[in-house]
Amino acid sequence: MNGHNHIGSRVLYEDNHLLVINKLPSEIVQADKTGDIPLSELAGRYIADKYAKPGKAFLGVVHRIDRPVSGAVIFARTSKALSRMNAMLKSRSLEKTYWAVVQSPPPRPEGQLSHWLKKNEKQNKSYVVGPETPGARQALLRYRLLAESDRYHLLGIELITGRHHQIRAQLSAEGCPVKGDLKYGAGRPNPDGSVHLHARSIRFAHPVGGAEISIVAPAPTADPLWVFFENACRQP
Repeated sequence: MNGHNHIGSRVLYEDNHLLVINKLPSEIVQADKTGDIPLSELAGRYIADKYAKPGKAFLGVVHRIDRPVSGAVIFARTSKALSRMNAMLKSRSLEKTYWAVVQSPPPRPEGQLSHWLKKNEKQNKSYVVGPETPGARQALLRYRLLAESDRYHLLGIELITGRHHQIRAQLSAEGCPVKGDLKYGAGRPNPDGSVHLHARSIRFAHPVGGAEISIVAPAPTADPLWVFFENACRQP
């Protein structure tokens, strides 16, 4: 299958300024040392094909999500939109929620987690450290238990800060690592190398015009557990 042909079916939002795509768990957002084709390139090809743009279409990466994670990724189609979206990220006026599947539920059905994290560049991993540790940055999130299966629990997570591997490190520190996340203490990997973390929704004021935009990314349909939780959350 030609990579960029099926991008269209994963477009969650598109106008002259923005493109939001539902990332698969195996994709990288930007080029890295693996040499795999990144989502940014597939998205650029999609725009070039759809609008018959000669040469390379401008496409700025507003934010990234980790390779094994799925969900909504925002690209900017103009430099003006890119700088305004970056400013929103900085000022935390862009709201992001995630879904996380864990095997052990947190002690309370809802709450706020606060930790200090330090990133180890070599290992590409963040560690929970004391607040006085040089280079430590505070990480804050709110969580709520949304649904349960016989073995797993679905948490809805609202990010207050945006730190490296924040959700994965913080849930692990609470004794409930994300399903499949070996790097942060899960018992075993998922067969496809994914982790059960999904960028579920984003809400922000449109960078040109200011209308409120609210986007929800369906969970991966190839995964029966995600399908179970997607259906569970649809029940009245």
